[in-house]
Amino acid sequence: MNLDDFDALSFDCYGTLIDWEAGIAAVLRSWADRRGLTLDDEALLTAFSAHEARAETEHPTDLYPDILARSIRELGAELGAEVTEQDAAALAGSVGDWPAFDDSHEALTLLGTRYQLIILSNVDRASFTRSNKRLGVKFTGVVTAEDVGSYKPAQRNFKALDAERRRLGIADGKLLHVAQSLFHDHVPAKKAGLPTVWINRRHDRPGWGATPAPIAPVTPDWEFSSMAAFAAAAHA
Repeated sequence: MNLDDFDALSFDCYGTLIDWEAGIAAVLRSWADRRGLTLDDEALLTAFSAHEARAETEHPTDLYPDILARSIRELGAELGAEVTEQDAAALAGSVGDWPAFDDSHEALTLLGTRYQLIILSNVDRASFTRSNKRLGVKFTGVVTAEDVGSYKPAQRNFKALDAERRRLGIADGKLLHVAQSLFHDHVPAKKAGLPTVWINRRHDRPGWGATPAPIAPVTPDWEFSSMAAFAAAAHA
């Protein structure tokens, strides 16, 4: 396969285009400091990731802000630290404040001259609308967890992506999925028969951060350390 074999790219948003670890860590850090917790940001993100993944599995129709609120409450229970309604609301309402990676807008703009761009994201429509103002790009299609009624890595989300591909008139085999998370995206995308690009945003850090470890071995078709590197390769 070559990168010029495709007509469209589908993207995970949070972790790939939006720096969700920085956004989540900022809120968790403030809460943890007020509660006297000594965990560093990486430990907080790792602990949080397990609760978020469980909430998304057990409450697939909840909107993403509710998932965030539920997850920090469960994290507080695990750590023996109080989580007030204000604490939960602060995380639930923070998605639109999470920063875009510095290279996302320029890379997407360049890629958009060659490919149709689609979002497949584990959020609600309102949260993505706020984030997309930071990306400053018009996507051909947007599929959210709110639309599907489940969260990645559920296979149902990738079936919804395939339906969106067909709706947009993209031929079978011409869609390439681009994502950071092996757990949320690459394992289920490969199971769905999609080729994938790994934007390995954590290439210079150990561990999985805000993303659980993949539940099965997976080998993406391409790996890049940034969106900028991917966009450059696609236009080489």
